[in-house]
Amino acid sequence: MSVPAAPAVAVDVAVLTVHAGALHVLLVQARGGPFAGWWALPGGRVREAESLEDAARRELAAQTTLRGIHLEQLFTFGQPERDPHDRVVSVAYVGLVPDPGSELHAGADGKYAAARWRSVSRLPTLAYDHAAVVRLAISRVRAKLQYTNLVYTLLPRPFTLTELQSVYESLGRTRRGSHRPAALYVFRSRRPRTVAVL
Repeated sequence: MSVPAAPAVAVDVAVLTVHAGALHVLLVQARGGPFAGWWALPGGRVREAESLEDAARRELAAQTTLRGIHLEQLFTFGQPERDPHDRVVSVAYVGLVPDPGSELHAGADGKYAAARWRSVSRLPTLAYDHAAVVRLAISRVRAKLQYTNLVYTLLPRPFTLTELQSVYESLGRTRRGSHRPAALYVFRSRRPRTVAVL
């Protein structure tokens, strides 16, 4: 009796940012394969001698040239039919970056034709189960912004209160109002930590 092959392990990265007052996610356009022409999250197979996070960072840099961003492990997706080509279990990550502007380039690895920031309110149909990954990433970030200082990962250094408010509004957590001229602020620590909510 033959033993079935073990599933391949992959990583997918949902990178979020706030641009022009709206939450955006980074997508790449597949050049070939079963989803040629479709948009997807950056990601790929984990190599034998690398950690999951190293794989996520390598794939992200190779496909989009983004480096040194805040990453957190999100969830493991393993439905048997999630990849029509092979049996693949994917460990998803969420990444957070300050507004990078509109300039973004596909990496030099040739697997993807383009890389773009897309508003999460106007996403195209995504390859694989990446729509579910994006939904979970948004939900996780919304929750964590209520009890951590993680908002710093979405802000420039220094930032205005208007920029801070814009981040929270883009995630549906505050109301708009009139503002005075902006002062600049800086987080004392740019490391994730839990904060007490009164």
